[in-house]
Amino acid sequence: MSLRAKRSHHCPHCEEIFPLLSKLKIHTKIHTGENLYSFTDSGKRCTTSVALTVHQRAHTGEKPYSCSDCGKTFSQLAFLKKHEHMHTGEKPYSCSDCGVSFSRLDALQTHQRIHTGEKPYSCSDCGNMFSQLGHLKRHKHIHTGVKPYSCSDCVKCYSTSTQLKVHQRTHTGEKPYSCTDCGKTFSQLAFLKIHERIHTGVKPYSCSDCGNIFSQLAHLKRHEHVHTGVKPYSCSGCVKCFITSTELKVHQRTHTGEKPYSCPDCGKRFSRIGLLKTHECVHRGEEPYH
Repeated sequence: MSLRAKRSHHCPHCEEIFPLLSKLKIHTKIHTGENLYSFTDSGKRCTTSVALTVHQRAHTGEKPYSCSDCGKTFSQLAFLKKHEHMHTGEKPYSCSDCGVSFSRLDALQTHQRIHTGEKPYSCSDCGNMFSQLGHLKRHKHIHTGVKPYSCSDCVKCYSTSTQLKVHQRTHTGEKPYSCTDCGKTFSQLAFLKIHERIHTGVKPYSCSDCGNIFSQLAHLKRHEHVHTGVKPYSCSGCVKCFITSTELKVHQRTHTGEKPYSCPDCGKRFSRIGLLKTHECVHRGEEPYH
C-alpha cells in the first residue's frame, strides 16, 4: 500500500489529508475554533496540551532546554536547535539566487528581499517602505523625535544603537578601521572609505558646470559656490562673507590677532601657514617666489 493511500483522513474544511485520525482532530480545531486546553492566567486557549505547556512558560519563565556549549537556556526545543547553529557554524538555509547561506530560515527570508525588492513594512507617517521591521522602527524615530539611546559619558542621545556606538568612540578613542596601504586608523568606516581615495585616486564627484572632479562630496559642494557666487560664511566682526569656513576662520584672525603658526628658527608668529612658509625662505637663503 502506498503512503498516499494510507493518508485516508481528509479534513472536511480544507484539502489537508492526515495519516492518523488524532492528527486530523487536532487540525480540525483550527477551523472550528474549538480549544480544549486553556490557561487561566491569560485566558489563552490552545488546541493541544503540548501547546498549552509551551505557552505557560511565557508566564512562568521556565526554560528547560539549555545549550551544552554556552549554557544559554530556551523555552522551546526549536529555539535551542536554531541557537546551536551559532556554535556548529552550520548554515542549512541557502539563497537560490546568490548562494549565500544562513543559520536561520527567517534570516534567509529577510535576505531574499534584496533580490525580490519586496518591502513589506511601510511607515504610516510618510509612506516610506522597508524590507525589515527593524529598519521601519528605526525610521519612525525621525517622526517621533525619540532618541532612546543615551551616552553614559555625556548628555547626547541617539535614535539608534549604532549611532550611539559610533559616538562613544569619541570618548574611548577607539578607531577600529585601518587603511591597508598606510595603516592610518579611523573611528568610522565612512571615514576610511574617503581616506582610501587618496591612495586610489578615485574622484567620484564631478561638477556639472565645469567638469572638475573631487574625492569628497563636501569638496564638490564647496567648489560649486564658485559658480553660484554664494558665500554662506559671514564674519560677525564685519560685513565680509566667505565661500568656505576655512576662509572665514583665517579672516577672523585679523580681528582676534591670533597667530597660531610660529617659526622654529626665530619664533616669529603668523596668522596663516602660507605666510610662515614664505618667511622660512629667509632663513634658508631662498627667494620666496622663484
